[in-house]
Amino acid sequence: MISDDLPRTMRLAHALGPVRRCSIHDLYDDAMPASQPDLVVGDVAQLSSEALRRLKRILEPVRAAGAPFLVLTHGNAARAEAQARLLDPNDILPALSVFERVAGRIDRLQEEGGSTAAARLAEEARQFFGRTFFSGQTVTPELASTGTGLIARAVQRCGIRDWVQAVRRFDEATQQHCLLVTGLAAAFATRLGFADLDCYRLTKAALLHDVGKTRISSAILNKPGRLTEEEMAVMRTHAALGYDLLVQGDFSPEMLQVVRSHHEMLDGSGYPDGLREAEVPDLVRLVTICDIYGALIERRPYRAPMSGAEAFAILRSMTGRLDAELVQAFRPVMTVFDPPATTSDRSQNLST
Repeated sequence: MISDDLPRTMRLAHALGPVRRCSIHDLYDDAMPASQPDLVVGDVAQLSSEALRRLKRILEPVRAAGAPFLVLTHGNAARAEAQARLLDPNDILPALSVFERVAGRIDRLQEEGGSTAAARLAEEARQFFGRTFFSGQTVTPELASTGTGLIARAVQRCGIRDWVQAVRRFDEATQQHCLLVTGLAAAFATRLGFADLDCYRLTKAALLHDVGKTRISSAILNKPGRLTEEEMAVMRTHAALGYDLLVQGDFSPEMLQVVRSHHEMLDGSGYPDGLREAEVPDLVRLVTICDIYGALIERRPYRAPMSGAEAFAILRSMTGRLDAELVQAFRPVMTVFDPPATTSDRSQNLST
């Protein structure tokens, strides 16, 4: 629990009862919380610009690791909720609500799981993409961090199987692909045993990888069939377009390289720069595996989704183009789910 009034928050913690173990962190203590929580409750009455800045600093690493966030609002309800929304919480509840309601809401956030939670969380992520990445506004590191935390938390809470099933119900192909690949990356990082910061880096890189597609014509992006050679040439400009879109922002070089190079292959057959072997960093290699696998298990207008086993077999067949050790490390993610098998029409490019 993050507080700007320790005695008030202590009373709340006491009222929640001994079965809900919690620690209280002073918002104005510059030290970061010592442990990774399962849930964060923001009990901050004065949401000033300084308070919001401090909250965002505390929340970024814990939310990237998957902890949901509940905000308790104080004072003027409309103003407090508007301020709370700036923090992109999972839920908002007036602090004057009786303790039973607070306890019940905490229980729901901690216990909700499975397909119901996945559908709700996937819809929240889709709406986030729609009003940010696909609305024409500038993509900033802050927006990327928000989206990264949103998807990382969702995959941690509902699991990659339910996340994939929920995302595949969306009709808009580009948003579906971005959400799917980001979820796969979050699950891959966990399976690899990455530390929290490295999980965050891989998930964020996957979230940004196809940002260049926001500058491709919707007629090409949403075409209900195979692309012509000319259309495919336009589509393949998205990697360089994405790099150009972000290079003037405050993005790290490793994020920029993922955006530009996620279609590079170790044998030099990829694009846009024909990189080979050591020129392709590990972060790019990881995202590329998630990108190709995601494309193969997606439903397209011209084909059904491949099964998990079929898609993984194709990854393994790309010896010399993909990192074979990392492909093998991806197997535990693949075995979590297995969409209906299909043998139809594998001649389309693996990923655009």
